Amino acid sequence: MTIFHSAFVLLGVNLGLIWLLMAAPLGTRTISVRRRLDRRPEELWDMTRPAGGLADWHPAVASVKPIEGKPDRLELCYRDPDRSGRPIIRVLAIDRTGVTADGEFSCELRIVADSALDMDFWSGYREVRRIGPATEGSSVTIEQTDSYRGLGFLLYRYLMLHREMAALERHLGGTKPAGRGRLEHPLSQAVLALLSTLMLWPFFGFNSNGLMISVFLTLVIVFHELGHMVAFRTFGHLNTRMIFVPLLGGIAIGGRPYASRFEVATCALMGAGVSAFAVPILIGAHEAVSDGLLASRMAAPVLLLLLILSAFNLLNLLPMHRFDGGQVLRQLFAGRPMQTLGTFTVTSAIVWTGWRIGLSSQALIAGLSVFALLSLIRTRKVKPRLELEAMNQQQRLMTGFGLCAALSIHAGGIIYACDRLFTGAPI
Repeated sequence: MTIFHSAFVLLGVNLGLIWLLMAAPLGTRTISVRRRLDRRPEELWDMTRPAGGLADWHPAVASVKPIEGKPDRLELCYRDPDRSGRPIIRVLAIDRTGVTADGEFSCELRIVADSALDMDFWSGYREVRRIGPATEGSSVTIEQTDSYRGLGFLLYRYLMLHREMAALERHLGGTKPAGRGRLEHPLSQAVLALLSTLMLWPFFGFNSNGLMISVFLTLVIVFHELGHMVAFRTFGHLNTRMIFVPLLGGIAIGGRPYASRFEVATCALMGAGVSAFAVPILIGAHEAVSDGLLASRMAAPVLLLLLILSAFNLLNLLPMHRFDGGQVLRQLFAGRPMQTLGTFTVTSAIVWTGWRIGLSSQALIAGLSVFALLSLIRTRKVKPRLELEAMNQQQRLMTGFGLCAALSIHAGGIIYACDRLFTGAPI
C-alpha cells in the first residue's frame, strides 16, 4: 500500500470517527454519576445544592447568589470568562425541591439565561441532584438530560460530572480542587500522542519506515495545533490547551468564546500559517544535504517530513465545514455567492496541486468525495448570545492574503518534495 492509498484509507476511518463523535443522532440521553461519601445527607445537601455551598468547592463555579424577588432563581458566576473577559453568568431555575420520608433530598434544575450562549443551546437541558442515606454515609447522584448529536459532547459532559464529583471528594478531604482535569494534564496528552502514533503505524506498514511516517504525522499535528494556540494567546486567551484525540489528531481550545470574525478566521488560519514557516526551513535543510553540509541519509526523511507537513496543512485549508479553510471563508465572506466563489477557488488550487504531483483523476475524485461527505456532517450548533464583531476592510485583506500565502507555501512544499521523492530526480 502506497502512502497515498494509506492516506485515503486513513481519511475514510477518520470520516467514520468524526461522524460518530460529532454528528451521530443520539437523541435525548441522561448521564448519571453517583458517589458514596462518608458524610450525613443533610451536610452534603448543604454543599451540593445550588443555593448552598456550591461555590466553596465546585471547580467551575465562582459564586452563587439569589435573584431578588425570584425565590426560584439563582445567578451562578462561573470562573470561565466570556468574550469580553468577564465571568460567564448563568441563571438557574429551580423547578422542584423536596425531601422524601426516607430522608432523600432532591432538586430539579434548568438554565434560563446565559451571558455567553444563545438559549437554544439549553432548550433541552435538565439536571437532577439527589442526596440520600446509604450504608456508612450518603449517596450523591447527579443526572443531566439533554439532546445530543455526536458522542463527543456526551462524553465531555460525562467527564465534567466526574470532575465535579472528584472536586467534592477533595473538598471533603481538605484538599484544594485541581485547576484542570487529568485529561488536560501534559503527561496525559503525551501518552495520548504516543498512543495515536502507535495506532497510525499499521496504516503505513509495520516497519521502520511506517513508524517514521506515523511519528512525523504526530509531530505535524502537534505543531499545527500549537499554531492555533499561538493565535489564541495573541488574542488574549489566558487558558489555552490542546486535547489530543488518537487517530483524529488534536484540538486546540481557547480560554474564552470568540469576540470577532477576524479572531475566528485568524485562529483557524494560524494552524497552517505557523506550519508554513517550517516549509522553507525543511527545503533549506534538503538543499544543505545536496551541498554536502548535512549527511546524505537525512535527505529522504527531510523530504518525507516536508511532504507530510505540507499535505496535512493544505488539506486542512480545504473549504469544508469542519476544516480550517471552511472556517476562514465563512468569516471572510458574509454572502453566499462570495463564499461559493472562494470555495471553488481554494478547492481548484488544491486539486491542481494534486494533478501537478501526478495523482490520477480517480484519486482526486475519490478524495474530493470523502471531503464532500465530511462537509455534509452536521453537528449541534453552539450559537453565541451576541453576534460576532464584523471584519473591517483591513482585516479582510490581511486574512485573504494570509490564506493565499498559506495555500501557496504548502502547495509549493508538496511539489518540491514529490518532484524529488517520486519522479526519479536526485534526492
